[in-house]
Amino acid sequence: MKKFNKIFLSLLFIAGLNFSQAQTAAKKSADDSGKISLTAFVPEQTEKIPDGAAGMLTNKINQILSQNGMGSSAYNSRFIITANIVVLTKDLTATAPPMTAMTLEVTLVIGDGFEGRKFASHTVTVKGVGTNENKGYMEAIKLINPKNPEIQSFVASGKSKIIEYYNSNCANIIKQAKALEQQNKLDEAIYMLTSVPDASADCFNKAMAAAEPLYKKQIDKECKTRLMEATTLWNANQTVDAANQAGELLSAIDPQSSCFGEVKVLSAKIGKRVQEIDKREWKYKVDSEIGLEKDRIKAIRDIGVAYGNGQPKTVNYNVRGWW
Repeated sequence: MKKFNKIFLSLLFIAGLNFSQAQTAAKKSADDSGKISLTAFVPEQTEKIPDGAAGMLTNKINQILSQNGMGSSAYNSRFIITANIVVLTKDLTATAPPMTAMTLEVTLVIGDGFEGRKFASHTVTVKGVGTNENKGYMEAIKLINPKNPEIQSFVASGKSKIIEYYNSNCANIIKQAKALEQQNKLDEAIYMLTSVPDASADCFNKAMAAAEPLYKKQIDKECKTRLMEATTLWNANQTVDAANQAGELLSAIDPQSSCFGEVKVLSAKIGKRVQEIDKREWKYKVDSEIGLEKDRIKAIRDIGVAYGNGQPKTVNYNVRGWW
């Protein structure tokens, strides 16, 4: 009976997850694009540009994302938005002091930086005048308007192609995640599954259903590790400091993990001893309400985000032939 109940609850969770995501997709379709994140990437330019101008170009790309409802990825995602600048004219003005006048052709591209596939592009021409070349570049880049209808159309087209990618490759993404699971690379598998955006509703639901058992394995693994560390700390030195160190470990354990019963036993033991030696309630009392079903999607995604943030900060994206 217990085994049946566990299976039933698991199926109920997945069904509820699917229903919840379907409701979200129906009620918030206007916000779907905000759930697709791209990495802003400025490669080595056709013509070398000053560092200050390159930094402003990156900021402008992020503005284009945020002001058009897209997310800016904190880590190196598969999909990127990038730009290349070609100098059309560069002149010194006949003013005193002389100024540098720049005319720039800026080509924006959204695509798959891993496979080198271009999804959408848009070229804009801007002019700027500054006291030197760097400032001339920067003044021109400032004039790129993220709310320009043509830029909005460009972003929408890129978003559509990304959703199409996930819809077409969903089965393969889940297959790759399962292969990573077999290699005991649970973090990476969860990262791959949680990279699927909400905007691809059908694939998102399938990916989250596939991520659920991986998440369970991961929290069970972490529970055993943290419980062992906390037990070792406490057994070695039963002081308030040791109790607090153990408490930090225990409080990070998901209540849905398989060894949480042992966590509660150790927590109660430590709390009782702290009361005896310190005459006050232990501040690290384990809360069994943390991490319940309503927080599960966020908890699963947090593992993926943590894995992504731990990856190398520089990636050799393939943008050959994009300009």
